[in-house]
Amino acid sequence: MAYEPIWAADPSKLNKVELQKLEKDGLDVIRTIIEKYAHEGYSAITEDDMNRFKWAGVYEQKPKDGHFMMRVRINTGAMTSDQARALAGIARDYGRNLVDVTTRQAIQFHWLTVENLPDIFKRLEAVGLYSYEACGDCPRTIVGNPLAGIDKDELMDTRDLVEEVNSFFLLNRDFSNLPRKYKMSISANIYNTAHAEINDLAYTPATKVIDGETVTGFHVWVGGGLSAKPHLAKKLDVFVRPDEVLKVAVGVTTIFRDFGYREKRHQARLKFLVADWGPEKFLEELKKLTGELETAGEDRIVGWNAAYFDGVHPQKQEGLSYVGLNVPVGRLDADELTELARVSDEYGSGSIRTTMSQNIIVPNIPNEKVAALLQEKVFDRLTPDPKRFMSRTVSCTGNEFCNLAIVETKERARRVAEYLDAHVDLEEEVRIHFIGCPNACGQKHIADIGLQGSLVKTPEGMVDAFDIAVGGILGPNAQLNKALKGRVKGDDVAPVLAQLILFYKENRTGGESFHQFVNRVGTEAFQDKLTTILAQGSVAS
Repeated sequence: MAYEPIWAADPSKLNKVELQKLEKDGLDVIRTIIEKYAHEGYSAITEDDMNRFKWAGVYEQKPKDGHFMMRVRINTGAMTSDQARALAGIARDYGRNLVDVTTRQAIQFHWLTVENLPDIFKRLEAVGLYSYEACGDCPRTIVGNPLAGIDKDELMDTRDLVEEVNSFFLLNRDFSNLPRKYKMSISANIYNTAHAEINDLAYTPATKVIDGETVTGFHVWVGGGLSAKPHLAKKLDVFVRPDEVLKVAVGVTTIFRDFGYREKRHQARLKFLVADWGPEKFLEELKKLTGELETAGEDRIVGWNAAYFDGVHPQKQEGLSYVGLNVPVGRLDADELTELARVSDEYGSGSIRTTMSQNIIVPNIPNEKVAALLQEKVFDRLTPDPKRFMSRTVSCTGNEFCNLAIVETKERARRVAEYLDAHVDLEEEVRIHFIGCPNACGQKHIADIGLQGSLVKTPEGMVDAFDIAVGGILGPNAQLNKALKGRVKGDDVAPVLAQLILFYKENRTGGESFHQFVNRVGTEAFQDKLTTILAQGSVAS
């Protein structure tokens, strides 16, 4: 290591994983996979190295029978058609045709074997993509504005900034051993398209008058994160020019590396350090590394669009439009991704964007070609005009593949959305997020209605169930949703949600959104409604 691991002075205060990382850096497993395990096979993988596989972007998938999940970094969600074809080819050859878009704009594969990982690494690198450090205790995929460069609502194109920060941290051994996973977002969109408040480090658009001139830059947020103990990020009293973004990122990450907690894994995220220090002390320590920084300017965030873009929309470039597609619960197949690559070449500029809502955008379509584009068969399912509930339903991987998940989520979320679209007539979109465990990869806490998987005992044995929370939102006045008491059996989720949503529909005033309605009537009103449903005996309590 090029730095001194000051936290290692007393090994008795380090958890098991920290000791493993001191023995062998997580990045070293990449060479071990290529030179050893790809030849010797699954049975040769040691327990410690299996944990290090995360630094290669690879997790062992359920039921631990030799198959793996892989995440591929798609920074700020932007990929070329050649990259999309390469990803589709990997899914087709090694991943049983399955492609998932994650809530951090990454592409995720399943059913991979260790023997095939070296070829997958080569295929990715050949098109400028990497799975490295898409998982693990390191800086992960940098999320951002999927419309960067074409967005009428951005203060600047942030793609080069994202690339600069990504290039610095990727495979950088000075920062490959952090206390826990570390997530960054960079966006200049005024509708908070990169979900700043739930990231460890986030940059949001801001302006400030300096020496009589209005300067466009960023405000900085630290310490956001979800999981079992969610925290919204804290805004620092600082304004950062574009050329200072990397310097500040290095400073924040250095503080996390050197002062973040390493004794207990469940308390190791940056959010716990920020909560203990407070934003004032954190900024004081940051400026010791960066030097003086301008104080905060004017926030330019005006709202939150939850990273939804379905439909045809004009770009800032005259004569061009982008088409936002719904990918039901973030899942498509290799043939569909190949087709998207083809149509992006034929009608657009050979570009595809992924979003934090698990959807896809095809940009740079000349307006005169939009009508013909929409006739392509691939848009029958990946439609720019989705039904209300299918368009706003998000799901984590669930226990189909994830060893941490308690219940199945993907297919259930899709069926619930279909049920709601068939039984509830509502013009307003209601965002519904499913997660299979407390780690919250499906970002349940920021949903209008969040569902977290659990189990409940019945006369027939243990069955899947869900806890419900309502009222989450980001942007100005951000707040996490609040849990209701009463566990709903999995098979009852759809009709129960229908009743809760009809309660909103029948009692809202004017054009009140679901979040506004929750704020007005209070969580207690939803609790009373759910309690009434529970009393009917259709759900488990």
